[in-house]
Amino acid sequence: MEPTKQTLLIGGLLADVYSHPTSSSSSTNPVHALFFLHGRFGSAQDSYVVNAIKAIFDESYSPGSGGGERKKDLIVVAFDHRNHGSRLVDQKRNLAWSEDLAKNNDQHAVDMYTIQTGTAEDVSFLIDHLPSFLYPSGERTIVEWGICGVSLGGHSTWIALSREPRLTLGIPIIGCPDYTKLISQRAQLSSIPLSPPYFPTSFKTYIEMNNPAQLAYRA
Repeated sequence: MEPTKQTLLIGGLLADVYSHPTSSSSSTNPVHALFFLHGRFGSAQDSYVVNAIKAIFDESYSPGSGGGERKKDLIVVAFDHRNHGSRLVDQKRNLAWSEDLAKNNDQHAVDMYTIQTGTAEDVSFLIDHLPSFLYPSGERTIVEWGICGVSLGGHSTWIALSREPRLTLGIPIIGCPDYTKLISQRAQLSSIPLSPPYFPTSFKTYIEMNNPAQLAYRA
């Protein structure tokens, strides 16, 4: 059964909210929300994103999954990363280092990480404001927030988990919590020094203070 999708404009950010057709606004069941973040160069409209969301609903609402009468409902929220999809400003800024000058992005290290941290901030923003747009009359209550992401979305998932205490579930897919190790390997393969201007000192300091791999575990 295909999930129902509604697109909300929240403070200038388009968010696709998926729900199961059997779920209604008149239900008193608590709602659990899951963010699904797409990968680099993609968008929230990519077929693998839509198919994965459908599979999540098929599994969650399959006979026997609720152990009898359903006591909770699920929504899945998808949106475009910054400089991706409907938010694309400059495609070249999504590229990596390359010997081909037409495909080279000297700011790759900073560009990729700022997209990841920007997405984490967007997640917190949506946790703050999505309920007001989705349930303006207080019809339903979102009681739990989770996050899942693939590749670029997986990296963003780690950052969001380290910063947003309202996230209680995280599923990073092809994601790395240690940006320094990740970008160091890429720099080495491209013969790029991990130093200014490719890796500014202020940027290095920021990562050392905020990198999820360096932060204390928070259950």
